Amino acid sequence: MVRTWVAGWVVSRRTPPPVEKPWGFYIEVADDPREVGRHVLPEAEEALVHSVAASVSVPRTWMKMPAEPEEIQSWLSPGWEVAREDTGHLMAVDLAATYPVVPQGYTVTVEAVGAVTYARVLDAAGAQAAKGQMAALGEAVVMDRVVTEEAHRRRGLGGFVMRTLADRALEEGAVLGVLGATDAGRALYETLGWKKHTTLAECVYRP
Repeated sequence: MVRTWVAGWVVSRRTPPPVEKPWGFYIEVADDPREVGRHVLPEAEEALVHSVAASVSVPRTWMKMPAEPEEIQSWLSPGWEVAREDTGHLMAVDLAATYPVVPQGYTVTVEAVGAVTYARVLDAAGAQAAKGQMAALGEAVVMDRVVTEEAHRRRGLGGFVMRTLADRALEEGAVLGVLGATDAGRALYETLGWKKHTTLAECVYRP
């Protein structure tokens, strides 16, 4: 599941392909001032965490793995800290068609650019109210960047975007959906049938 998430994330964000490491993957991140790159571990093991930490000398390098923050806190070397506010949830769902109807007063556009599909919900004035995207990986898709603008929240737009993308994925032959969720996002996705598989603990090098 972690490997699928990594593969889809780099496609969605159009970053360079992940570099395989003894402990997992390294992804270069170019469009985030908080992050220069991330190491992603498919398994949380103390020896692997030590290996990652020893390899890093650039501040704002992140490390992510399937674990609870409390479990890995004692494994970190000086300069590393657990980013509890960024710790998320790896979730998945068996895709099913729901034929969503756009909420009244809004319109939707769906556009594919290469392996990435973008859904945008517009209000009556043509301004963006919600959006989301997904990366296609054959039988799996990875959902990403699902956002509802503050003035349009609590109107079902986030759920509509997720269902719209899921239906498109099914049309293209996918059967599994995967995503990394925040706490707030997890609450929404669970109402749509998504299940949490593991916590994604996040650490950052801030010497």
